[in-house]
Amino acid sequence: LPHSLYVCFRSLWYTMESMGSTHLLPLELIDKCIGSRIHIIMKNDKEMVGTLLGFDGYVNMVLVDVTEFEFTAQGKRITKLSHILLSGSHIAMMVPGGEGPEV
Repeated sequence: LPHSLYVCFRSLWYTMESMGSTHLLPLELIDKCIGSRIHIIMKNDKEMVGTLLGFDGYVNMVLVDVTEFEFTAQGKRITKLSHILLSGSHIAMMVPGGEGPEV
């Protein structure tokens, strides 16, 4: 397991423990994150950090106050966005309370 993914899984586990349960269903966990900062790892070379405004049953998400991290051959590109709608089919992982990719 790559170190960055290990850190994400560990962070998710500690967050779930701090919420008082390690038996939350996925949509319950996402629902508890509404209004909180989250780190989204996409299936492509992008990661997002923002405040979760809402989501639907397909895990399409609306984030506000977003920082987008794109990893290219030339390095890391950072873009600030006021809001974004993410397609749930492109989301690989969500880290509640995550601060973004490691530097």
